[in-house]
Amino acid sequence: MDARAFDRRTLLAGALGLTATAATAQPAPAPVSPDATPRDWDAPLRYPEPDIVALDPRFRGYIIGNTPMKRLYTGTMWAEGPAWNGVGGYLVWSDIPANVQLRWIQDDGRVTTFRNPSGYSNGNTFDFQGRQLSAEHGGRRVARYEPDGRVTVIADRFEGKRLNSPNDLVVHPDGSIWFTDPPYGIGGDYEGFRAEQELKEAVYRVDGQSGRIEKITDEIGKPNGLCFSPDYKRLYVADTGPGGVISVLDVDGGRARNRRTFVKLDVPGTGAPAYADGLRCDRDGNLWAAARPGVQVFTPGSERIGMIRLPENCANLCFGGVKRNRLFMTASQSLYAIYVGVTGAHVA
Repeated sequence: MDARAFDRRTLLAGALGLTATAATAQPAPAPVSPDATPRDWDAPLRYPEPDIVALDPRFRGYIIGNTPMKRLYTGTMWAEGPAWNGVGGYLVWSDIPANVQLRWIQDDGRVTTFRNPSGYSNGNTFDFQGRQLSAEHGGRRVARYEPDGRVTVIADRFEGKRLNSPNDLVVHPDGSIWFTDPPYGIGGDYEGFRAEQELKEAVYRVDGQSGRIEKITDEIGKPNGLCFSPDYKRLYVADTGPGGVISVLDVDGGRARNRRTFVKLDVPGTGAPAYADGLRCDRDGNLWAAARPGVQVFTPGSERIGMIRLPENCANLCFGGVKRNRLFMTASQSLYAIYVGVTGAHVA
């Protein structure tokens, strides 16, 4: 081999190695703090809103630069189950320990007591006919409130045994109702009534025609929030048991198969464990999960791209408003809302 060629190759390889080393030696981006910005919620805040944060450039299109996060109400014990009623122009949500449902009215921002008692309701939604559905701890049931005021019990038993305490629920265009059934409402007298657990925790489907209740899966430790993808081909289920996992299943007619881990959660920037509660999808297929430090947002490919920091623990969320581009968040003692650059995928 020509010595000069060897020297050139050696020098070139050395230069490339130095370049690669220099590139990999760049400091990693500073982690984004999960702490919400201290503020007086009655005072204006300079734009842009500091607590909606892009963790990936793809999320920037969902951030509106001149809109603030608003605290619409405070005073609940444990706020849960927000659902938007487009016809009435209001949001309904649960205060589980207080045994009431509250309503925020869009026209003037009033908050009224909507249902008292509420059966210690947790999750709420509206079906395709505009009827309210509630997952109730007190009666250990899923209930539908009819236009004439009657209450229809959708599910309270499976194979002759009482459900634990239905937690959250979603509707499918085929008329079926899907819900989760962990035991949180029977573990004590704070959010329901203490009772013995008769069934293993599970996800269920109620057929819209026959009313038949079918078990979808009992392989999720503490199934909690759930939602469909925009095309109804996926079902996401949050597990608030050990592990902090969101599972995803493939929906095939009235069944859901191929359960797998969609994402294992942590608190952005810290690596500390996190747990998702309520879930919603937007029309682009992104998953918005109520999880510390408030809300975390994932692409359909499980990549975390954004977060919303809240000063309280967020339990649930939904899209609403006239254009369904306002995200409502129930967080411990308060109700928050912020406009985002995308609309929600489903009816409530």
